[in-house]
Amino acid sequence: MAICTKCGNPKVIINRKQSGQSLCKECFIESIRRKAIKTIKKEKLLEKGDKVLVALSGGKDSVTLLDILDTFRKRNIIDICAVTVDEGIEGYRNEGVEIAIRHAERLGIEHKVVSFKDSFNITLDDMMKIPNHRGSCTYCGVFRRWIINRAARDFSATKIATGHNLDDETQAILMNYLEGNVDNLTKIGPKTESKSPLFTPKIKPLREIPEKEIGLYALAKDLEIHLAGCPYSQESFRGEIGEILKNLSKEHPTIMYSTLRGFDKIKEALKKENKGNFASNTCVICGEPSSNEICRACTFLNELNKN
Repeated sequence: MAICTKCGNPKVIINRKQSGQSLCKECFIESIRRKAIKTIKKEKLLEKGDKVLVALSGGKDSVTLLDILDTFRKRNIIDICAVTVDEGIEGYRNEGVEIAIRHAERLGIEHKVVSFKDSFNITLDDMMKIPNHRGSCTYCGVFRRWIINRAARDFSATKIATGHNLDDETQAILMNYLEGNVDNLTKIGPKTESKSPLFTPKIKPLREIPEKEIGLYALAKDLEIHLAGCPYSQESFRGEIGEILKNLSKEHPTIMYSTLRGFDKIKEALKKENKGNFASNTCVICGEPSSNEICRACTFLNELNKN
């Protein structure tokens, strides 16, 4: 019978194939917290006095992120606020929004909900009904980033924290490599910045933690989370890549770690070669940061309106 390799407790809740560790609930929770803090310190993601906007969906990743960052808030190192994006997915999003509201109220932090409908006069469900659309994840990612970046300025936040985990990061690396999108590859990492003063730096404290461990952390800490998966995710290229990585991980449990480590080693070389197309101008339509005359959000809205 396995016992906790840290404290000897026989009540083990996880056996980590990649490291050979077996951990009880208390040691597991502490290991996740320490891992996130190590990433924050190593990558210098937080500074004393930061006001951090958490992109709070109500799902396991963002709720875990909020829980860990709140330890910094309780020590008066940072302040926290949150924004929840309602994409307009019928039968899916409402529960997550309500959970996010309850977490914000429980912690007593500033919070607001912003919808695609209010911001762009169209929901994601409506977009998917339009012929020749680009795909749910393409629209969702661009429009969510537009809303979150604007919310950060409204809150006077100095950083935006997202709940991207190890699975998310390795999926993004593989997707963009297979698509030959070097520009997007250069933007993947623990911290994203821009020359534009309208762009709030984004940080990913959970990027080295596997998705399943984040889910287990939320359950171990009895955190209320939205468990349903996005109904559009399995239709996406990202969903296909995610399945490939999960299948590979069964026989090669360190594959996602090695993918991330290898990418981080070559990222600076990619930036020098590509010179990164980071936003330094403003969109002539909406005024948001853009590397082109018209930002991607406005470009997509123009296409959707035409169709």
